[in-house]
Amino acid sequence: MLWLAPPRQLNRWTDLEKVHYTIDGKAFSTIEEFTKYFSATVLRDHTWRGNLDAFNDILRGGFGTPDGGFVLVWQDHITSRHRLGVDLFDTLIEIIRDHGPGGSEAEDGVELVLA
Repeated sequence: MLWLAPPRQLNRWTDLEKVHYTIDGKAFSTIEEFTKYFSATVLRDHTWRGNLDAFNDILRGGFGTPDGGFVLVWQDHITSRHRLGVDLFDTLIEIIRDHGPGGSEAEDGVELVLA
């Protein structure tokens, strides 16, 4: 089981320089709806179709995400965890965190804020 840290304060020196995207956890109920929502919210000219390996690739960059990383603020993440299911939600979170501070692909600069 994945432990979810409490929402963190934004680092006023680095986070404000990055593009921020907000995911509304109440806006989708299935992985299909999440993929459409994420594509429309974060990606510019690319559509993610739900494959988790592709999601990992997208977070590396080159698929419409900004160079230098970004901050992803996931509001109502508890709602998403309930609607998507614990296992799928935790997998998505693990993939995202892998691309941020302390992750195996931290150089991608993706920061996740659960709100």
